[in-house]
Formats: sequence, C-alpha cells, structure tokens
Amino acid sequence: MNYKHKLFYLCKTPLSAEGPKDVEVIDRAESSDEFPELFKEYEERRAHAFNEDKLYSVIRADDVYELLRTGTEQEAKEMAFDKAQQEIVTNLQHRVMQKNDKEAKAILKEVHGVE
Repeated sequence: MNYKHKLFYLCKTPLSAEGPKDVEVIDRAESSDEFPELFKEYEERRAHAFNEDKLYSVIRADDVYELLRTGTEQEAKEMAFDKAQQEIVTNLQHRVMQKNDKEAKAILKEVHGVE
C-alpha cells in the first residue's frame, strides 16, 4: 500500500479554459488546521455567483472555483478542469441565449465543439 499525502487546493478555472493548463491554483492548505481559512477564501470568491436566495448559480459565475483534496498541484488542475467543464458549457450557453454573447459562442464552438 502506498500512502500519498494529500493537500487541499483552491483552484480557479476561467470560462475560456481549454484544458488543465488554464486552471490556476490560487492557494492550498497543507493541514486540516489551515482548511477553515482556505474554505473562507473559497466562499468569498464564489460570493458573486449567489442569487438573492443565497443559492449558487453557475450562470452568474465569472470563473469556476473548486476546492479539492489531492496529492499534487497538477492533479488538482486536472480535477478542477474536469469538474468545471459542465458548468463552463452551461454558463456559456446561457450567455449566448440571454445576451447573444459572440465571444461565448466562439468559445463554445472552438473549445467545446458545441454549436
């Protein structure tokens, strides 16, 4: 059995992300004692995407934030990108439908293969 030390990572995936290379690791916690501060930062960064009923809405997000526990920074970037993909597509589709956002339409087509 191989033990692998895991850290908590706060990652930001922009709506224009094409892969894990575009994910930014903002911060990390190396112990459970550091986790509450990291979680607070995570909540603060996502605050703009909550509606008046205090429910998170992906269509309001400017970036997708993930709080992950894994072994390496590269693993965190890969996990964050995988988890964010569906939210990114949903957000971009909403921007196209509601605001006729040409940049969002281009990202959907070129990066995600969605017309």
